[in-house]
Amino acid sequence: MGKIGLAAKITHVPSIWMSEMHEKHKGIRENAIQGLVELGRRGRTHGVDAYVIVDCHWITNQGFHINASPRFEGTFTSGELPHFIKDLNYAYSGDPALANLIADEVREAGFRSLAHDDSNIPIEYGTLIPMRHMNGDGAARVVPIAANQFASIDEGRRMGEAMRRAIEASDRTVGVLASGSMSHAFWPNAVSEAGINDVNGEFNRQVDLRVLELWRAGDVKSFLSMLPDYAKHCVGECAMIDTAMLFGVLGWDEYAGAGEVIGEYFGSSGTGQVNVDFNISHSD
Repeated sequence: MGKIGLAAKITHVPSIWMSEMHEKHKGIRENAIQGLVELGRRGRTHGVDAYVIVDCHWITNQGFHINASPRFEGTFTSGELPHFIKDLNYAYSGDPALANLIADEVREAGFRSLAHDDSNIPIEYGTLIPMRHMNGDGAARVVPIAANQFASIDEGRRMGEAMRRAIEASDRTVGVLASGSMSHAFWPNAVSEAGINDVNGEFNRQVDLRVLELWRAGDVKSFLSMLPDYAKHCVGECAMIDTAMLFGVLGWDEYAGAGEVIGEYFGSSGTGQVNVDFNISHSD
């Protein structure tokens, strides 16, 4: 029987790559990098052999899509921010069996669900940046899942619940990652470079910080009650569908755990970013 070995909300900001590769910005995201490294260490400790990543940079408009390719290998340059990320080499094994199991279970839940074994579907930096630091040796398989930007919070809940059923029906120990921001209001172009390390607006920053308080306190019911408004008023990335799916996996309002912030909350080009490990019971 499969199980959840790790469940986390993670950052994937391109400035992580810049922090490593651009002399001008060296070290600016060391906090984020070390958070991802620590999450990867915890994943290995708990026997994670596959990562399922809801990637807010694989954006879809219809349906529920999973990349079921057996292999991901190449060199990535961002079409969105080619001056931020280029020449990122990667090589990971996929997990067609797990991907198809998830697609089948989500389809049973009433959604149009498709698993794609198509090497022409690009793997995005919402997967590549975290995997570089969490799974650098490629020991764990990788299953990217698209973020449907028009899905509702309730649809995210139901899809997450179906994902959990599929994982439990597998023989995998899975790390489930919601790869997306907290607030997501970019700076206007004229001031974007100056705001590389800041959150756009005190309102967004304060709401993000309150959400982290709720997560740390295990007050999941309050957070879920505010999630639709949070996504709307704080310009949620892909309407925060990744977060809804993560909490669906965790059990929604029946989840009795809490979130541990790994590192510190930070701003990046206007957006609010964080790495959070949601504790779960382990048999290891």
